[in-house]
Amino acid sequence: MGRFVLALMLMGALPPLWAQTPGFPDMAAQGTMEVPDPPSGPVIPFIDLTIRNPESGREVAFSVQLLLLLTVLSLAPSIIILMTSFLRISIVLDFVKRALSLQQVPPNQVILGISLFLTIFIMWPTFTNIYDNSIRPLSAGELSVEEAYREAEGPLRIFMYSQMRGNPGNIRLFMAMRGLDRPNTLADVPTYVLIPAFILNELTVAFKIGILLFIPFIVIDMVVASALMSMGMIMLPPVMISMPFKLILFILVDGWGLLTDQMVRSFQ
Repeated sequence: MGRFVLALMLMGALPPLWAQTPGFPDMAAQGTMEVPDPPSGPVIPFIDLTIRNPESGREVAFSVQLLLLLTVLSLAPSIIILMTSFLRISIVLDFVKRALSLQQVPPNQVILGISLFLTIFIMWPTFTNIYDNSIRPLSAGELSVEEAYREAEGPLRIFMYSQMRGNPGNIRLFMAMRGLDRPNTLADVPTYVLIPAFILNELTVAFKIGILLFIPFIVIDMVVASALMSMGMIMLPPVMISMPFKLILFILVDGWGLLTDQMVRSFQ
């Protein structure tokens, strides 16, 4: 029987078996033998840096200015630390941590972060003045690098000098060590004299604030130590007992709020 059917198929009397297969149902996906194109990857720009000899003196001056600008940017952390309010705030917060007898809380990273954002808050008018008069005109091509540097130097000099109006002794000290005449105005004080004088002034003010912060907590330590000695508990560390009382006192008087308020007012 099978040979008879095969003979009929070869003679064309019957359609082949693949022709008798029912078609795909409606809404079915049609197969394909085409290979899909691979998805396009992310576009990465090509950066070409070429080095050539300068063709004019202006290009040489621009290269030197660019080198000086990169040097200033590399010194930006030191500028922020030593020429702003960051130095005083960080030292005072560290004094608070030691006065409360705290070892790990808050961490040093937290203290530095608080000091940084308080510095931005205090120095915001100065930074805004520098951006409006120096950085934005420089990016627009309205000022040269030297002129932009002078415009940026002015607000910082005014800020540093304003913190030393009540104590100009540091300026006189550095002016005398350089053999310069006694200054009458801010214009008579060079920047390389004003910066170290400002640093010494900030250290002095920060230590004064730290001493005032230590006094109430030292009183608590003395009271706790006297109480423990009168009870004969000599082997018990007084710091372990006095630390909770310090924290309670600090929280009750809203220590963080008062400290922040007084530090900000000390720069006004």
